[in-house]
Amino acid sequence: MAPNDSAETNGEATGTVVGRRKAARYIVPVAVAGVAAATIGLVPALASSGDPELPKITAQELIEKIAASDEEQLSGTVKVSTDLGIPSLGGLADSFAQGATGADKGGDGTSSAAPEAKLMELASGTHTLRVAADGPDKQRLSILGEASEYSIVHNGDDVWAYDSKSNEAYHGQAEQSDRAGGKAKEHKAPGGVPATPKELAEEALAAAGDTTSVTVDGTAQVAGRDAYQLLIKPKQSGSTIGSIRVAVDAENGVPLKFTLSPSSGGKAAIDAGFTKVDFKKPDASSFSFTPPKGAKVTEADELQAEAEKNAKADKVPEDLADLEDFKGLNVIGEGWNAVAVIDTPGGKGLAGLPTEGTGSGDVPEGAMQFLDALGDKVTGDFGSGTVFKTRLVNALVTDDGKVYVGAVTKDALVKAADTAK
Repeated sequence: MAPNDSAETNGEATGTVVGRRKAARYIVPVAVAGVAAATIGLVPALASSGDPELPKITAQELIEKIAASDEEQLSGTVKVSTDLGIPSLGGLADSFAQGATGADKGGDGTSSAAPEAKLMELASGTHTLRVAADGPDKQRLSILGEASEYSIVHNGDDVWAYDSKSNEAYHGQAEQSDRAGGKAKEHKAPGGVPATPKELAEEALAAAGDTTSVTVDGTAQVAGRDAYQLLIKPKQSGSTIGSIRVAVDAENGVPLKFTLSPSSGGKAAIDAGFTKVDFKKPDASSFSFTPPKGAKVTEADELQAEAEKNAKADKVPEDLADLEDFKGLNVIGEGWNAVAVIDTPGGKGLAGLPTEGTGSGDVPEGAMQFLDALGDKVTGDFGSGTVFKTRLVNALVTDDGKVYVGAVTKDALVKAADTAK
């Protein structure tokens, strides 16, 4: 078993840049609820099936081994278990989509095959995925259901998604910016959501800085392969993240399992790991897709145009029409205790939001019930507001229209809001 060699990380923490999206249907509380799903790229718990004897390695050497890993071809099965302490997001995503596009009013502005809504399901429960990759231009990710399968296939300039349950397909173009010179620096799963242990590990290590302790904590065997265990922990108190454990393939440096444990203890918040893995070139047929006969095919640009049309028809207030209009984003604190501060458009808190059936810009009833179930009323020097809690990400929405979001405790959020006054 490898010794507990340790190394402190150096350099500045790298922030996560959230891609801007047209979101006429989304207003701040809905966006806050979605933060929990976004954090799937930040955290997962490791169950080892053996402790192989491996050569000694330091934490710094193991980090370098991950960075140097150049395996571009693989296929395998990944099991993802997520327990953020929130209701299933599958139905919630449908509720958001309906409120957004007018689908509940008979419109045709949504598709069950669209990746944005479907991949939200990974933020709760246990899922089995099949993954395959052959370089930066060919990837496939499939979510296996009891009697159905949802797949996203990236092949060159095309991205296809198909939901066998509804027999619906979605077609869009791959982001050219994701590829540079024919070779991508990062191989994200189709759909942009980190889904493999390697993607999750890269997200966590990118955020590591002087506030982080990184050590080698023994060995394990994952999917039949020997691995070192990299343990990442915050030095600061007040974070909802207790530790992140990454099982790293001893031979090629590929992360095989990624586990995040909350500081509150109990079951891992996210546990994602290979149960089977093969580093040989996948069959070319893995990346071929033709819509089945009779399948409803939705083009990405058509979906976007329909959403914008419905938003205009519903006369969404201008100050809620687009999350890209958010101004004044600031960050309080650093490292694991960083809290993002957002000024909501129009300075409206929850008290100023219309509920379903009261007019344009209505909040879907299911979304409001979801938010109410998570909310705790709080007061402080900042005034009053509501804290929405998960096991990892908490958000304080003040009555005067500010939002404080971070992987920190409720008390830490209130303190940050008081500090900002």
